[in-house]
Amino acid sequence: MGNHLTEMAPTASSFLPHFQALHVVVIGLDSAGKTSLLYRLKFKEFVQSVPTKGFNTEKIRVPLGGSRGITFQVWDVGGQEKLRPLWRSYTRRTDGLVFVVDAAEAERLEEAKVELHRISRASDNQGVPVLVLANKQDQPGALSAAEVEKRLAVRELAAATLTHVQGCSAVDGLGLQPGLERLYEMILKRKKAARVGKKRR
Repeated sequence: MGNHLTEMAPTASSFLPHFQALHVVVIGLDSAGKTSLLYRLKFKEFVQSVPTKGFNTEKIRVPLGGSRGITFQVWDVGGQEKLRPLWRSYTRRTDGLVFVVDAAEAERLEEAKVELHRISRASDNQGVPVLVLANKQDQPGALSAAEVEKRLAVRELAAATLTHVQGCSAVDGLGLQPGLERLYEMILKRKKAARVGKKRR
């Protein structure tokens, strides 16, 4: 389900204005379950995927309370080590970052921590809200969201960066709705703060 057009990165003009669609990039180590999560959101069912060699992109509508919902333009970027330098091309000007980890593979969390801190501290991404999805909660021995938050040192990210860690499962969809709702709230909070800042200048 991967796409080989790794040089094709999104631009701000690609997305609908006035919050009609929010640009979100899904990243994380290889085999964390990023693409399976994307298609769980899109098709409401579990889709067994192959490693993404470039990117996948889908427009996903998420219901929020009694409103008609919000549309996310989601970019799912491959997590193999050779592809990670390309992440910044996709995260530039994004509204939110979703960092997916395999909560059942504790031995790779240190590697995930390094990549999370590197991408969130990049100059283009400073202050961009980060939703960490602790995936594979359906598997025995999966670490809780609180433990993943601790292992990734999420609270050590920049003070201006809004963060939330959510346990989830691509198999049954558990945790995805509240996670995206929280991401939406963080994105709105950042956009409102930016508007207030501009008015004060």
